[in-house]
Amino acid sequence: MTAPPTQARDERPLRRWLGPLAALLVFAGVVLLLHRQLSRLHIRSIFEHLHAIPRRQVLAALAFTAASYWLLSTYEVLALRYLRRKIRYPRIVFTSFIAYSFGHTLGFAAFTGAAIRFRLYATAGLGAIDVATLTGFCSLSFGIGLATVSGLSLLRAASNAATMLRLHHSWSLLVGTALLGAVGAYALWASLARGKLEIRGWALRAPGAAIGLTQILLGVADLSLSSAVLWSLLPAGAHISFVGFLGIYAAAVIAGVVSHVPGGVGVFEAVMLLALPGIPPDALLGSLLAYRGVYYLVPLLFATLLFGAKELAGQRPALARAHELASIYVAPVVPQIAGALTFLAGGLLLISGATPGIEERLAFLDQFLPLAVLEVSHLGGSLAGLGLLVLARALFRRVQAAYHISVWLLIAGMFASLLKGLDFEEAIILALILGVLMLGRRAFYRPTAILSERFTPVWVASILGVIAMAVWIGIVSHRQVGYSDQLWWTFALHGNAPRMLRASLAVIVLGSAYILLNMLRPARPQPAVAGPEELARARALIERSDSTLANAALAGDKRLLFSEAGDAFVMYQIARSSWIALGDPVGSKEGAEELVWRLREISDHHGGQTVFYQVGAERLALYVDLGLAALKIGEEARVPLAEFSLEGATRAELRQAHRRAQRDGASFEVVPPEGVEALMPALERISNAWLSAKSTGEKRFSIGAFSRAYLRQFPLALVRSGGAPTAFANLWTTGTKAELSVDLMRFDADAPRGCMDFLFIELMLWGREAGFGSFNLGMAPLSGLDAHPLAPAWHRVGNLIFRYGEHFYNFEGLRRYKAKFDPTWEPRYLVARGGIALPRVLVDVSVLIAGGVKELFAR
Repeated sequence: MTAPPTQARDERPLRRWLGPLAALLVFAGVVLLLHRQLSRLHIRSIFEHLHAIPRRQVLAALAFTAASYWLLSTYEVLALRYLRRKIRYPRIVFTSFIAYSFGHTLGFAAFTGAAIRFRLYATAGLGAIDVATLTGFCSLSFGIGLATVSGLSLLRAASNAATMLRLHHSWSLLVGTALLGAVGAYALWASLARGKLEIRGWALRAPGAAIGLTQILLGVADLSLSSAVLWSLLPAGAHISFVGFLGIYAAAVIAGVVSHVPGGVGVFEAVMLLALPGIPPDALLGSLLAYRGVYYLVPLLFATLLFGAKELAGQRPALARAHELASIYVAPVVPQIAGALTFLAGGLLLISGATPGIEERLAFLDQFLPLAVLEVSHLGGSLAGLGLLVLARALFRRVQAAYHISVWLLIAGMFASLLKGLDFEEAIILALILGVLMLGRRAFYRPTAILSERFTPVWVASILGVIAMAVWIGIVSHRQVGYSDQLWWTFALHGNAPRMLRASLAVIVLGSAYILLNMLRPARPQPAVAGPEELARARALIERSDSTLANAALAGDKRLLFSEAGDAFVMYQIARSSWIALGDPVGSKEGAEELVWRLREISDHHGGQTVFYQVGAERLALYVDLGLAALKIGEEARVPLAEFSLEGATRAELRQAHRRAQRDGASFEVVPPEGVEALMPALERISNAWLSAKSTGEKRFSIGAFSRAYLRQFPLALVRSGGAPTAFANLWTTGTKAELSVDLMRFDADAPRGCMDFLFIELMLWGREAGFGSFNLGMAPLSGLDAHPLAPAWHRVGNLIFRYGEHFYNFEGLRRYKAKFDPTWEPRYLVARGGIALPRVLVDVSVLIAGGVKELFAR
């Protein structure tokens, strides 16, 4: 038994908080900087400049936006060429536009962009690893372009850059030269290298000279087009060349990326204000707001509509079933999209509550509504915004209660927007988000209580950041109003400042209290192994399962984690910092999806990493949602029992082995569980002899170890020779009879030749007569890995071990032995975080199965 990683629990959570805490501090610094820069500005002045932007400039910005998003699709074309995969160009453009629209706007690119790509590219044959590689390749191409533009700009205008950054002239030249040197080194490596480059855990194969040079050109062109959007929206008095502006734009983008603030909101704007002092701040902020709308919000709106339309058009259903079919087919990515949009809606309501209403609209409402309705609506809208921020994470997790509450909060937010100031623009945006949420309502089925959802450091930082931004906007918007204690008790039609103060206080107090309660709630203690009560609950679920691997939970050497509804469980154990689950979760689909997230959260809370060992292909998309990568570790052999017999030429070898064992006096019987105890002395003798002959010890985790308590739970396949037991195997079955398999197999030196062949043959014939669907021969490790020169490195290494590693384990011989039963082969995977962490995970799994480090190296 492996103890929980105490050291990791003490240190790693602190490190997990450093990144989000740094981002929050950067964001706070930006807010203070903006506050100083804009202390004399009025929100109305900014919006006046926004409305004053000529239509031709807006049209030019839209044209540059269209060109920029088209160019982004060429990233994916190049990435697919790098992957040596072919997909029709219209699908590439469609997928790229939707993925980048959501990723740019919502700042959750790791979730939204990757999930959308996987959803839309999966039908074209791209797997999870392909999509992850494609996403990483596109990000690298963008980074190369950013480095190129920044380096050239620093060399071209080193003096100006040094002044803006408060650095010596020589430092600007040095940084610019270093950036261009890095790009040149990449180009040289891409052209000449034959190995792989490790970047933050990602192994990058040298793409070749043509692809490498195209990456640089595309990166520069992409940055140029996106900067042209903002450049075309600058006020007429901004006398700055496009080339000069491009360098400033690149610096602002870098600042936004380095800050880790979602979307770079605030950081990007702060750099622009510092770098362009010649443009009036209110006019520049108006242009920046227009840029956010044109380059971010407009594509997001079109992407949402296109994505929904595509799912409907793909099925061409009758109008009466359109909503139902859309709910089914959009569901795989709705949680990510809806969670991000709900977070956006919450921020919108908070910022709306912090800004003054339009006087003409307030005057219009005053004719029909009492003041109390306006006051309550204003406060209610802000609290609805806070609620949406909090619920966004639960929507990512598919929590059913979060869906229902979010729907009502969005509706409440729509009414509040209309009643507090006739803000119909906000109401329309909230209605669109509500439509997306309701479209995929079937995706939210987890019955988990909302209060059980723990916040991660990133979510805490994001929520606090949005609240801080809203409060700051409120302070700036009402700066002309002198503060006094009387403001808290002032209720008037045009009392925007008092309403802002009351709403901000309520949001800060309630938001902080909820976050503190969520963070301080003690984690549930995890038992070292499952107890009798848990094993009894698991046994009931195993009976309803189609997979005999579920019986491994009864070995008593694993921890069990049950779903909230008790309709599913996952079995796992801890090895060093790896929390390793065996197989897919057992039970309902809904419960299984809940459990993989919960195990990921628990392991993350303790500073560990989540691993799923020996899982099938059916739920790989679910593991990708967790940010994990799949590694093929072998193939599982299944023999369809309805077709199995000893007749025919192809079964001649099995027929001869069966007859030979019978001539040598072998007989077969299946002993029920209640008859196993009487055989225990003989079984223990056989087991000890087998372990001694193999010079090995008991294995753990993925297979059972010999113990009386364990064997008494199962039927036993027994081979006798001359009436005495000589070989045995305990049987794994389930109530559905979908499959039959064996776990612990032992034989002694007196067993007839070919006794294990005899045991398997008799067991398959017995299973066929008993009505079982298939016989599971177990996994052939490292079998079925691609030997192509362009296959992943793991496949090539695995093939070498498979063919030439017989000194350690007869992989190829095991595959040949199972193949003579003519099974069907199904792939099995290890799912974990990829990159440099993978070797450690493989060691942890091996140590866990072997029963210890010493046992791992024992032959």
